[in-house]
Amino acid sequence: MSASARHRRLRSLTALSTLMAVSTAVLAGCGDSGSSSGESADGTITLTEMDYYNTEPLLSALPKQLKACGDAVGVTIKRQVVPDLRTKLMQLAGSRAIPDLVLLDNPDLQQLAATGALADLGAAGLTTDGLQPNIVEAGKYEGKLYGVAPGVNQLALYYNTAMFEEAGLEPPTTWDELKAAAEELTQGDDVHGIGFAVPATEEGSFQFESFFFSAGASLKKLDSPQSVSALQLLDDLVTDGSAPKDVLSWTQANVEEQFAGGTLAMMVNGPWQLPQLAKAGMKDFGVVPVPPPAGGTSSGALGGEVWAAGNNGEKARKAADVIKCMVAKDKSLAWSKLTNYVPSDTAAATQLADDVPAMKTFVDTIGNAKGRTAELGADYPKYSQALWTAVQSALSGEQTPGEALADAQRQATR
Repeated sequence: MSASARHRRLRSLTALSTLMAVSTAVLAGCGDSGSSSGESADGTITLTEMDYYNTEPLLSALPKQLKACGDAVGVTIKRQVVPDLRTKLMQLAGSRAIPDLVLLDNPDLQQLAATGALADLGAAGLTTDGLQPNIVEAGKYEGKLYGVAPGVNQLALYYNTAMFEEAGLEPPTTWDELKAAAEELTQGDDVHGIGFAVPATEEGSFQFESFFFSAGASLKKLDSPQSVSALQLLDDLVTDGSAPKDVLSWTQANVEEQFAGGTLAMMVNGPWQLPQLAKAGMKDFGVVPVPPPAGGTSSGALGGEVWAAGNNGEKARKAADVIKCMVAKDKSLAWSKLTNYVPSDTAAATQLADDVPAMKTFVDTIGNAKGRTAELGADYPKYSQALWTAVQSALSGEQTPGEALADAQRQATR
């Protein structure tokens, strides 16, 4: 799934105290025995779990995987769905009431780990053999492993094969080719050459980061020449009409709808859109890496969720055993087929590319994707907000890309 915006300010200390009391009661209702081992009178160990999957097929699929892994480890798992999970977990962290297992958006991991409320999974016995190195790094905070993803994603460039064939074009491999193709394929207001989603949320940063990282930019320096060149590219596409100004408010779902409806010749989007395109009857499309500048390497932000464990004494080791099961090859492959993610396990990823050819581009490029918190740790949210603010300012014409990113750097480092 895409990365979404969950960067809200924490409530006041008074309100937080009240919420923590309520949260403790909620967890008790989830089946927490109250003991450090979680063992009930009949010897059964119960682990509590939270995630935000409230739609099918994941709403039903996740409990089945949890039960299978719980049975394998010898524990019972009580699940709770919380749509605004990040806010809930940050509230619970203050009282060390984090559930035994949580499945959360990967850029939220660092802030939660910084509170001390998560267990060091390495110390709890979890190994990461066979997983993509960049995916493992994205789950670390200050050198310790606090989260592991069962599957991940990044963005790619979808293109309408019929439109490209009619125009005699090949899929673009560089920024110059992208601009030229987008301009040629634009037909007034009826068809735009390319679409992407850069709203004033984390989704906007996530999309822009495919161009940002492909340019070789660093989140530590938002106003670097590489960063400015990436924003200039998007500004040029909007200014010459190759991309509609609606990109400033579109979500990734909106972009998919426009592409499937034939009003976009290309779109930047994730693998989770493949089922939506199939549902819309869209068959004439291909998928290639998001083009880098000439001589560069396509990259992007690593998306997806990670499994983490509450720092809950002896139960953390059992939770780590469950996580190990959830990210193993068979479970990772099954989960990725449901979510249209790339398995974190390299052997499972290879198998997915063979089983689902449309996923091959995503599998081939996932090793170059960058964890959004890798450079900044728990500071990432304020840099991300500064970044999406700069994109909005530049593409709306309020500032030049250079001016907008200079302001972003000042905002992020205040």
